[in-house]
Amino acid sequence: MREQPALVSILFVCLGNICRSPSAEGVFRAQVETAGLADTVTTDSAGTYGFHIGRPPDQRALAAARRRGVDLSGLRARQVAVEDFSRFDLILAMDRDNLADLMALCPEEERHRVRLFLDFAPGFDIRDVPDPYYGGEDDFDFMLDLIEAGARGLLDHLCAAHL
Repeated sequence: MREQPALVSILFVCLGNICRSPSAEGVFRAQVETAGLADTVTTDSAGTYGFHIGRPPDQRALAAARRRGVDLSGLRARQVAVEDFSRFDLILAMDRDNLADLMALCPEEERHRVRLFLDFAPGFDIRDVPDPYYGGEDDFDFMLDLIEAGARGLLDHLCAAHL
């Protein structure tokens, strides 16, 4: 009898949970589904601040993701909760500022779960996914380029380590 793959849960985190982290959640979820692993990997996203709670992703993020075949329309912003640090196997910050905010909230015994998302992006010298909120369409496309690379690397890592 074949052993069932481990269930892995991932939380993507940015500042307001309307651009980068929902885009990462949607892109990664699409890659997981394509790989046939939707039953073994769960995803969510959140913001370190709560100023957009309950709102859908930014319209420009929705449009940029849609152009790449990724649907973010069902996602709604929420704020990171202390319980998230024990609920998720990996909590991935989109940049070092959000990583610092997460570490300030995170109980000491759960800190091993918190990392930078682009730690999983091979071939990029950049460590932060830039916030495209005050930019234009090109900024959202660049954000998605980085997110797609990070999501591929993350999926490869999970497959090698857990799945």
